[in-house]
Amino acid sequence: MLSIIWDPSEIAFQIGPLTIRWYALCWVLGLAGGYVVVERLYKIQRIVQALFDPLFLYCFFGILIGARLGHCLLYEPSYFLAHPIEMLLPLRETAEGWKYVGYAGLASHGGTFGLMVALWLYVRKTKLPLLRVLDNIAIATPITAFAIRMGNLMNSEIVGKPTDSDWGFIFVKNGEDFARYPAQLYEALAYLLLFFVGLAIYAYRRKTDESRRTAWLKAQPNLLLPNDAGVGTGWYFGFCLTSIFTFRFFIEMLKEVQEPWELEMQSLIGINQGQLLSIPFVLLGLYCLFGLKRWAEK
Repeated sequence: MLSIIWDPSEIAFQIGPLTIRWYALCWVLGLAGGYVVVERLYKIQRIVQALFDPLFLYCFFGILIGARLGHCLLYEPSYFLAHPIEMLLPLRETAEGWKYVGYAGLASHGGTFGLMVALWLYVRKTKLPLLRVLDNIAIATPITAFAIRMGNLMNSEIVGKPTDSDWGFIFVKNGEDFARYPAQLYEALAYLLLFFVGLAIYAYRRKTDESRRTAWLKAQPNLLLPNDAGVGTGWYFGFCLTSIFTFRFFIEMLKEVQEPWELEMQSLIGINQGQLLSIPFVLLGLYCLFGLKRWAEK
């Protein structure tokens, strides 16, 4: 049986005393990629720079706080409810005192919910149409998700179940000598594909809307364009949620559970926590795709 021996260093590079780990680097690159895409969309849609500038901070803190609280409350509630200070601080209380451990647990479902809350606060502040903001973020989200899953792969975490296939990965860091499905890589590649699909759909719809957009600008050179390439309808937001979390539901079948108690959950209802949490997002996405009335932007 052929397998890939996976044993990369967690450290990407060092600059003097500063150590940059792959996981942190992937997070930064993912957020930077999303930043560049959304900034470009804002420029295309003629939304002024002053309204774009605060968006990154809203997204950054919304994702980080949501992902952290999501892990603590959805996967390890008994521990973190007894140690609430460890939810938000990268510290852990040990017999020797407080120790810096970093943020060892981040949940994508919590990060998605935190992002949605942050965008709602951003819209209240900027008065931009909510669906337009959600759609723009949704177009960029898969590239960030791709980078984060690559970070998980570099950390040898969120691993798949054992496999006899030739493309299995042996995660040496975890003390194993047998192959597992590289579930993180599967997710990363799926999200990268979804990113390019979303961009292609946007480019196509933007091209077909060229005559309508030109006529609008001649008649009313306003701040916002009317539903540019479908943005502002909620369609891209629905597409993003439905595609990402549908794939997430099925890829969980190849993953090991993150917490031991999920094994009992699987025996009782047939799915794990990740799958259960994906269902509401899929339903919301389907509603935005097929049931949501196309709101006219004022």
